[in-house]
Formats: sequence, structure tokens, C-alpha cells
Amino acid sequence: MENFLRDLLHALQKEGVSVSALVHHHLLGEPFCREREDGISIFRAPLRGQVLYAPISPSFPGLLRQSIKSFRPHLVHFHLPNLSAFWSIFIPEVRAIPWVIQWQSDVVASKIDRRMGVAYGLYRPFEQYILRRSRAIVATSRPYLLTSRALAPFMSKCHVVPLGLDPMRLKMPSQDLIKWAEMKWAKGGTRVLAIGRLTYYKGHEVLIQAAVRIPDVRVFIVGEGERRPRLERLVKELGLQERVTLPGLLEESRLHALLATCDCLCLPSIERTEAFGLVLLEAMKYARPVVVSDVPGSGIGWVVRHGKTGLLVRPGDPGELGKALEVMGGMSGLREGMGRAAKERFDEVFQIDQVAQAIAVIYQDILRT
Repeated sequence: MENFLRDLLHALQKEGVSVSALVHHHLLGEPFCREREDGISIFRAPLRGQVLYAPISPSFPGLLRQSIKSFRPHLVHFHLPNLSAFWSIFIPEVRAIPWVIQWQSDVVASKIDRRMGVAYGLYRPFEQYILRRSRAIVATSRPYLLTSRALAPFMSKCHVVPLGLDPMRLKMPSQDLIKWAEMKWAKGGTRVLAIGRLTYYKGHEVLIQAAVRIPDVRVFIVGEGERRPRLERLVKELGLQERVTLPGLLEESRLHALLATCDCLCLPSIERTEAFGLVLLEAMKYARPVVVSDVPGSGIGWVVRHGKTGLLVRPGDPGELGKALEVMGGMSGLREGMGRAAKERFDEVFQIDQVAQAIAVIYQDILRT
């Protein structure tokens, strides 16, 4: 998601919007810092811990107040869910400015981590308050908007603008990186790549179980998260150490090399906390077909065109996922055709400049009223 925000900031700047961002650090204990990218200031608030996957940053409210005083924005654009955004309710300098809410996903009462349902009871009053005070809400797809209970009372000020990425940032890897990726994949077999945080709703267990059914598959699951030890145990229990690899986090250039050389990207998410699947856009830019879970109420089934840019499967079903991956591995013509269609859809719908133009119009409409 940080890639989306960075790309959006630069694209908004090209639209004549002066922008700055306050975000959390990725790593625990890192000090406050300020970065400059092409004239854009990005402030990183220290991260002190997490509670139920949410970052905790005691210094965030003070930094938010300072950034408002120094930058003097006409609008504040919050990304939710985000506990730190709730500090805005108590800061007069922030309350005096119109708010736009970027709705990345609902806080879903999970069947896997039941603490989320309990926590949402405490979270919801603040969420609803900030939605009421906002001037506009940006949802990433119409299917997600129409199934969001949190947004239902505020439909009149909701706008649908999909996420997007800057194609110039997603460059083709060098030949050295391609060689590195080819060595990682080794010879033969279906090459399946999964990218994302190793967390409860991503369904990586389902992908690992599906790999048992495909003797010649090679799976890379790139990312880090609290679920990693559980996934490593499952790989070992199923005897898949030679075919399923969890390499952790990779630098962007190596990740792009794996994307450019895989047979397909797999997003096996099992709950609608997966609202959009930004990694799907990266695969589409590299003309890679995708195999994804068609999560009810999510926007994934809108991003992916079944049978055209990829295959949709029933969430949580290793057998159906395995069959779809076998189809991808066994039909190179199908893969290539879907890959071309995916690249065309990226170019038509998901380029960041189009996204920035739509958001700039929302900003202008608010400031005119």
C-alpha cells in the first residue's frame, strides 16, 4: 500500500496539487525522520508496537499537529482503517480542515481471528464519527462499496476510484536479475508466486495445501508476518520443502524479477479484509495472469476478469485452487493470452495518473463548496 501512496503523491503533484504525507515507520523503534522525494515531504512517525495488527505510535498526534501547522493544507486525506487517524478528532487544527477518507477496507469480524469482532465494537464509534465529519469518502471498487456496512449510511458522499500504480516504477528487470530469478525457479514445473503479508486473511495455508496436489509446482510466498512460523511448520509437515519457499521480504528489483518470470500470481485470500489486492496490478503490469479467491463482497472479482485476465476460485478450497493452478501451468497459450489481456486492463483502468485525476476532481469539488 505504501507503493500506491508514493505513486499517488507524485501523480497528484503532476496534477498541480501540493502534497505531503505523514506515515508510520515500517520497523519497530526507528526514530522520527523526514524524507524528500522530488519536492514531496514524507514524515515517518516512530512505531512502538502493534495491537491486533494496528500500528501504535504515541508521537503521531504531536507530529500530525506540527505537520498541519507547517504545511497548512486545504484538505486532509486519511487512509482507513488506521487507529492513528482517530487522533484528528481531538486536534482542533485538524478538525478545522475538510477531510477526505480513503477507504481501504472494512474492519471485518473475522472467523479466523475472533478478536477482530470484539475490537471492532470499540473501534466503530470513532470510525463512524470520522466518516460523518468527512466531506468525501473514496472506495476502491463498487462491489466493495455496496457490501460495506460501515459505509452504508454515507453513500451520498462516496466515490469509487480504483487503486493504481505508476507503470514507470515497474520497470522490466535487468538480464542479471532475470538470470537470478530463473535460478530461483529452477528447471521445469509450474511457477507460482504469492506476495503479501503473512497474516490470517491471506489464505497462504490454502495455497500450500493446494501445492500438494501439483507434483511439479514451484511456489514462492514472499513476505513477512505473524503467520510465518505456522506456514513453515505446514510446509515441513506436508514434505514440501523442495517446492514451497518462504524467502521473507525481498528488495523491489528482485520481486519484480520473480513477477516477470512466474507463470502466474496467486492471491488465495479468504476474507474480505482483502478489499482490492494491489499486488494484482503489479502482476497485470508485467503481463502475468492471476489465480485469485473470489471473496464475496470483495473487489477482487472486479479487478480480475474471470477467464480473461485470470481465474477466480472458491475461497478456502485447496482442491479448486490446485486445479486452477494446474490449468495455468499446463496451457502456455492460455497464460499468454490472459497475460496480454491483463496488461491491457492495467493500461486502461489502473494507471496512477488516471487515479490522481479522479481524486483531484474530488478535492476541487470540496474546495469549491
